[in-house]
Amino acid sequence: MRAYNFSPGPAALPDAVLERAKAEFMDYQGMGLSVMEMSHRSKAYLDIAERAEADLRALLGVDDDYHVLFLQGGASMQFAMVPINLARQGATVDYVHTGSWGSKAIAEAERVAQVHIAASSADGFTHIPHESTWRPSPSARYCHITSNETIGGVQFQYFPQTDAPLVADMSSDFLSRPIDIGRFGLIYAGAQKNVGPAGLAVVIVRKDLCGRAPNDTPRILDYAVHAEHGSMFNTPATYTWYLAGLVFAWLRQLGGVTAIAAVNRRKASKLYAAIDASNFYSSPVAHADRSLMNVPFTLADPALDTAFLAGADERRLLNLKGHRSVGGMRASLYNAVSEQAVDALVDYMQVFEKEQA
Repeated sequence: MRAYNFSPGPAALPDAVLERAKAEFMDYQGMGLSVMEMSHRSKAYLDIAERAEADLRALLGVDDDYHVLFLQGGASMQFAMVPINLARQGATVDYVHTGSWGSKAIAEAERVAQVHIAASSADGFTHIPHESTWRPSPSARYCHITSNETIGGVQFQYFPQTDAPLVADMSSDFLSRPIDIGRFGLIYAGAQKNVGPAGLAVVIVRKDLCGRAPNDTPRILDYAVHAEHGSMFNTPATYTWYLAGLVFAWLRQLGGVTAIAAVNRRKASKLYAAIDASNFYSSPVAHADRSLMNVPFTLADPALDTAFLAGADERRLLNLKGHRSVGGMRASLYNAVSEQAVDALVDYMQVFEKEQA
């Protein structure tokens, strides 16, 4: 029996994708070898890569004004690549600071550029600063946001119009809802939430923003170089890219991001309703900014946390422990987490609460 996996990442993968990968693991389409054994230069693998990119473009409506790159290093590599490629040494860049991952992005950007905090919720990271409070720099090369903070559970419910190109770390809500690609100069996302296994970052970058890296930039860190080589300047993470392609195909078969967004809203609504209806559980996040992907919650008595987690494990409701920096619980409801999983979690929460009464 498969467990219900609420891990924040590496996260649940769709059963259909795992079954397809299992069936093809030893013998891909009668070739007698595994995808992970293929040359990335072979026709068979190039077909896999091209199909993955085409499906992703179709899912998000990405037109030819943008490069789609499949790079190694995860989102953490992008914390550095964004300022290196989009801002010359010492240039001003805007960051909206909404949580732990935003903090990491800022720390990396400060090595390259002059970081201006255009807005911040650092008084607790429990909300998204209202756009009316933002104070962007008039000379900023770009404005960076973290669309969904995995640890704190706050999410942008809309995307602002900015004068500077908008850059978004979408690692934990990528492909979970429709977005207007034209609002963004660059989007990046670590794979291990909604795309596939860890080891890959998807980067969607407007073509006019490429080719700006300083001449002394290592080529492996230059978006233009990766675009020129079709994300194969070096040997890519071939198997992870293949699995990402299976996820994209699965999502298209479900009806795309519009269809999965409706499922995600239902899942999150069920869990938040259970929390709000109880005096035993509570959510620290401002209601208007609650994430549909990562739902942190606390128990009335933190001393019961260990018992709650033990009971959850017995029911195969796994990886509910909150991040060490905030404590409590966290349920991650990525695309591959089923409604049945959320129903099982809500049932357990209600049983546990009654047992403590």
